[in-house]
Amino acid sequence: EVTPDASVQLLATAYDPSHDPYSGYSDQHIVGNRTVWNKYTGKGVDVALIDSGVSPVAGLSDAGKIVYGPDLTPESQNPATRNLDTYGHGTHMAGIIAGHDSGVVPATNTGNMQVFLGSAPDARIVSVKVADAHGNTDVSQVIAGIDWVVQHAKDPGLNIRVLNLSFGTDSAQPYQLDPLNYAVEIAWRSGIAVVVSAGNSGSSDGRLTSPATDPFVIAVGADDTRGTSSVSDDTIPAFSSRGNGTRNPDVVAPGVHVQSLRVPGSFIDAQYGATGILSDRFFRGSGTSQAAAFVSGSLAQLAQQWPLYTPDQFKALLRGTALKLPAADPQAQGTGMINMRGATGTYKPASGPQPWALGTGTGSLNASRGSAQLQLDGVTLSTERDIFGMPFDSAALATAQATGGAWTGGSWNGSYWTGSSWGSSTSWAGRTWAGSTWAGGLWAGRTWASGSWDGRTWASTNWTGSTWAGSSWAGRTWAGRTWADDSWS
Repeated sequence: EVTPDASVQLLATAYDPSHDPYSGYSDQHIVGNRTVWNKYTGKGVDVALIDSGVSPVAGLSDAGKIVYGPDLTPESQNPATRNLDTYGHGTHMAGIIAGHDSGVVPATNTGNMQVFLGSAPDARIVSVKVADAHGNTDVSQVIAGIDWVVQHAKDPGLNIRVLNLSFGTDSAQPYQLDPLNYAVEIAWRSGIAVVVSAGNSGSSDGRLTSPATDPFVIAVGADDTRGTSSVSDDTIPAFSSRGNGTRNPDVVAPGVHVQSLRVPGSFIDAQYGATGILSDRFFRGSGTSQAAAFVSGSLAQLAQQWPLYTPDQFKALLRGTALKLPAADPQAQGTGMINMRGATGTYKPASGPQPWALGTGTGSLNASRGSAQLQLDGVTLSTERDIFGMPFDSAALATAQATGGAWTGGSWNGSYWTGSSWGSSTSWAGRTWAGSTWAGGLWAGRTWASGSWDGRTWASTNWTGSTWAGSSWAGRTWAGRTWADDSWS
C-alpha cells in the first residue's frame, strides 16, 4: 500500500501552564516570589551556578543574561560545546533561578501564566561548567569551580552574592575535614550565600549528602505542594534526604514536577523526554536540585533588598520566616517552606555569626568522593589525585583557599585548567590542554597510580534531580553502580 507523507507534531507542544498546578507560575505564587516583583526582581545580583553549563535557550537568551565563567570539562576543548549545557541540568536550574522571556516586564506580569519568568527574573547567571554531556564530573572539578567563584566574585562588572550547587556525594567524612565542605565554607565566609541541595537519598543514608552536611551553608530539601496554594497539605517526597536530628535541611522549596527550560537534544532530553517533555521549550523535573534553585532565586531577590546582609543573616531570614508544614517533621523539612512574603517584610534576622566549629579542609579528597568515583574500563579514580592526575595536598590547598589564592591565573593545583582572564565582558577565556584531549582518550598521559581514565562514567551522586517525570528510574542503577537519587521511569 501507499501511505502519504505527513507532518508530525508532539502532543506536548500545546503545554498550558494555567492548567498545570506545578508550573513555575504556581510554585512562585506559593513561595511568594511574584508578590514582590514590583520591588525586588534580583536586579544587580549575580548567581553563580556550578553545574553542567547553561545554553542560551529562549528565556535565557537576552544579551548579558548569562555570564560564562570557565568550562572545567573536556567539552571546553571543542568550541561547539564549550560552556553549553549538553546534559540539560544546568539550564533547567538557571531557568528556575532567573529565567526571563524577552520583552517581559516582571512587575506588570505577576499574573501572566503564559510567559516564563524565574524566581528572580532580573538576576544574572554566572555559569561555571563542571559536568559534561553525561553528567561526568569529579569532586576536584567542583572544588576548583567553587574556588574560581570565590576569587572572581567581585571582578569588574560582577556581583556574585549567591552560589547554587545542586550536587552532593555520600561522603561520610566529618564536615570539618572534608575538602568539598571546606570549599563551600570558604565561599560562605567570603560573603557568598551558598545554597546546596540536601540530597535525593531519602532516609536510606540517615543524613544529608555532602556538602549539605556543612552546617554553615543553606541545605534545601524538596517539598511536594500537592498542586495546591496552601502548605497545610504539603508533604516531603520520599526521595528528599532526611537529616539526622543534628544536621537537618534548613528549609524546603518546591521540588516535585517542576517546570523549567529544556535543552533540545541534550542527554536528559534524549533519554527521558518521553515522560519529561512538556513542550518544545519546557521540561519537568523533580529533586532537591530544583528546590535549591528556587531558594537561590529567592536569595537574589533578598540580596537586592538587603545588599549589606551577610550570608548568616540571609540564612536566619529564610529560616525565621519559613512556613512550617503540619505533615512533616524537622528532620525532613527543617523550619519549613521558604516564604518570600515574610522574608521581605518586617522580620529582622539575628546579626551574629553561626556557632559551628570552622572547618579545616585537611581531609581526604577521595573520601570526599564517597561512591561518586569516575571510571574507565574498570579503572577507578580513587586516589588522592585530581582529574589531571596531580597529587592533591588538601592542607596546602586549604591554606591557599583561606587567603583567596587557590587559582593562579588559569592554574589550579599545579595544572592549567583554563584561561587566565576575561575573553570578553561575559565570557572567560578558554585554554587548550596541551597533549590532552578527553574526547581522544588522552588526558595528562591518561594515567594516575594504577590505571587510565577519561571521565567516561559517573556513579552514585545527587547531581540530577530525583526524576524528570515525577516517577522512578528502572533498577536504580547505571554503569553498574547505584544512584543516590530515586529512579527514572
